[in-house]
Parts: sequence; C-alpha cells; structure tokens
Amino acid sequence: MTDLKVVRWKQRFANFELSYKLLEKYIGAPIDNELERAGVIQFFEVSFELAWKVLKDYLEAQVFQVNSPREVIKTAFQAGIIENGHVWIDALTDRNLTVHTYDPKLAEKMITDIAEIYFPELKKLYEKLSGEVENVEE
Repeated sequence: MTDLKVVRWKQRFANFELSYKLLEKYIGAPIDNELERAGVIQFFEVSFELAWKVLKDYLEAQVFQVNSPREVIKTAFQAGIIENGHVWIDALTDRNLTVHTYDPKLAEKMITDIAEIYFPELKKLYEKLSGEVENVEE
C-alpha cells in the first residue's frame, strides 16, 4: 500500500464513521413525522455514499482498480470485504431512487429496509474497517 492511498482511505473512513454514527443513533428511534423519516433516509443516503467510497479507497490501497459504485461493490464482495453483494446492489438502487424521488410509500418502505436490511450491512463494514484502520501503518 502506498502511504497516500492509506491516508486517503483512513480519512474517508473517518467521514464514514461520523455519518454511520448518526444513522446508528437514530435508526431505532420512533419516527413520528415526515421530517424524522426524511432525516433517517438522508442519514442512510450519506452513510451509503461514504461506505462505497471508503470501499473504493480501501480497494485502491490494496492495488485494485475500481471506478463505479457497482464495480466497487462487486470487487469488495469478491475480495471478501463485504458478505452480501446483492444487498449492497439493492441498497445502491434504493439510494439512487430516494435521491431523485419522494414518494410517501417508498419512504415508509425505505425506513423498514434501512433498519432491517441495509443498516446491518453498513454495521458489518464499519466493524471490519474500524478494526483495520487502527492496525494499518501509514
């Protein structure tokens, strides 16, 4: 690993960690209105965006060449960094949908999917990389 690539993925991980912690804080809280629902969805969107980008930087530090989010997810799955590649692809699709569309029924479904399906995958990534970020020499 080159020093610059290591520094980059560690910095990106720090940003991911901040957004992940916010999502973690509110994911189990009761949602009483549209604003709270939108907030949780926004925390997911930011966390997911930073998750695939930290994966990209991590993979590049390992000398993989990846570009698109789908390519990053596929390579991370093949490298054993993430376990459920299909769930990550579904999360990418849903994240793209929520960014460009607001539909109350979709928002309700997203809250459920975030809590039950997507957040557990983000948590696995967070736990895996948080252990590695402390053990990597710059």
